[in-house]
Amino acid sequence: MKRFVPALVLSALLALSGCVTPVGPVEVTRFHNADVSMLGKGTISVEPAPGADAGNLEWQSYRAAVMRQLVLLGYTEAAPGAGAQVATMTLSRQTLQPEGGRSPVSVGLGGSTGTYGSGLGLGIGINLSPKPSPKVVTDLAVTIKDRASGTALWEGRASFTVSSKSPLAATTLGAPKMTEALFKGFPGQSGETIEVK
Repeated sequence: MKRFVPALVLSALLALSGCVTPVGPVEVTRFHNADVSMLGKGTISVEPAPGADAGNLEWQSYRAAVMRQLVLLGYTEAAPGAGAQVATMTLSRQTLQPEGGRSPVSVGLGGSTGTYGSGLGLGIGINLSPKPSPKVVTDLAVTIKDRASGTALWEGRASFTVSSKSPLAATTLGAPKMTEALFKGFPGQSGETIEVK
């Protein structure tokens, strides 16, 4: 006999599982020329910046997420090497291990002497908190240039740090969140660093 989980119970469990995972903000900095009239229109392609490793699946996932945002802004996607503008992209992801902490067991010893005798005490403390999980740090940089002249029209950088246990550590969820934050309020205030939650 098959048992079915009611949809209401399943949705409640999914909602609770989303609440347990801390979500860190995305730190975003953007720069652009005073004249932004060329931004958000025409054809554009997303290509690797010089030295960027574009051969892996993570880079391709972020490239697709960046292109999705550019299309939402009004651009038309062009093939690599084509398009009036080019968005060059770099991506860096690294895992940081937590620093070594104190020993989980501590011992304290105390003694006293007085009018009515002496006493000796011993205390043992046990730290039951779990070891912190590693952090995944993702840095994304996109520069939009006029292809013909090579002039930089807009540049944005985003940084995102989450626990390795967070669903957002996975590229499939992290790439859309990060690129949405990077292009939020495009072109943004030049030189300003903001946190997007």
